[in-house]
Amino acid sequence: MALTDTALKALKPKDKAYTVADERGLFVEVFPTGGIVWRYRYRVDGRREKLTLGKYPALTLKNARLKRDEAAQAAAMSKSPAKQKQLAKRAAADATTVSEFGERFFREIVAKDRQDITIPRRYFDKAIVPAIGAKPVRDVTTEDVRAIIWKKKDEGFDAAAGSIRGVLKRLFDYAMTAGLIFVNPVLALPMRHVHKTKSRERALSPDEVRVFLKAAFESNIRRQFKIGLHLILLTMVRKSELLLARWEHVDFEQAEWHIPAEHSKTGKPHIVFLSRQSIALFKELQALAGGSALVLPGRGSLTKPFAHNAINTALKVALAGQPIPAFTVHDLRRTASTLLHENGWASDVVEKALNHTIGGVRGVYNRAEYEPQRREMLQFWADYIDQLMTTGQVVLGRFKQVA
Repeated sequence: MALTDTALKALKPKDKAYTVADERGLFVEVFPTGGIVWRYRYRVDGRREKLTLGKYPALTLKNARLKRDEAAQAAAMSKSPAKQKQLAKRAAADATTVSEFGERFFREIVAKDRQDITIPRRYFDKAIVPAIGAKPVRDVTTEDVRAIIWKKKDEGFDAAAGSIRGVLKRLFDYAMTAGLIFVNPVLALPMRHVHKTKSRERALSPDEVRVFLKAAFESNIRRQFKIGLHLILLTMVRKSELLLARWEHVDFEQAEWHIPAEHSKTGKPHIVFLSRQSIALFKELQALAGGSALVLPGRGSLTKPFAHNAINTALKVALAGQPIPAFTVHDLRRTASTLLHENGWASDVVEKALNHTIGGVRGVYNRAEYEPQRREMLQFWADYIDQLMTTGQVVLGRFKQVA
């Protein structure tokens, strides 16, 4: 008995998948999940075959019958509809460009693996797409990816080259999973030949902190970067957390900065308790933000933050010619941790302020937020930096402003 629209709408899932016939080989398969798929059974030169036509209700009863009739005509001429479908799918896959597949990769893989896709997305858009974005995935060679990676190495950014290599490897791994390619072209370039990650131990001494902050405020970098570097040191936050901060998350009355889960590396919300000095710096940033919802709106835009590496570049400019070894923005967090531990603050309080996940049994059972201790510690830390910077008439945060 032929199916009707009413009968299709009445189909309900069962514990096991089952089929319901229409006519002339057409039928639907109903899955325990509730999904319904159209299929067609036929013969080609005596061989039995089965073709999947599409999902109901996206493919209606009327259109499913039309697709069945088209397949039946091909089978009558000894042409396999199933094989034709495979060839068409393969042709479409062969034509898929890196840009097109990259969108699928970020949607189906990257966005599910991490809260913040900003950095891999930037590497993809800025380094990969301009070089091979228009090229079909199946045509990308090891030389293509080598050129992208080594261009970044030749610019002196070995760590960034390693990150780009990582994005490329994962993208082409997924292309293999999707059946677009059979060999990953990145595998011929081992990571150890691109960049070897070193465990960082750099923490600034008190004298180096003094030199760094004085150099930053007296340099010609943007005022927002001077304040931003100062705030990262005082609040112990990650650079990305400051770059993504919005004014709706800063509570001046409660002296709190709420970092939402989507901006936090741990994937959990975090509260930063603000010292008097930090509040003053935030208020100056608010005046510089020009009405933007972002704490640090980017150059020429009130709706987009600065690029992820902009503050890194500003730090390099500020430190040029200074008598201290190079360090990264992230090293400021290690500096704060080191000096606070040396001043007798409890490790759990420091780790909580850093928004670190405490490991082991203690991490499982210790759910304390340490709010009073963290408030006291961060005020102590800001006062400590103030005292550290007071040399004669030079006081932190009141250096001459350079345009």
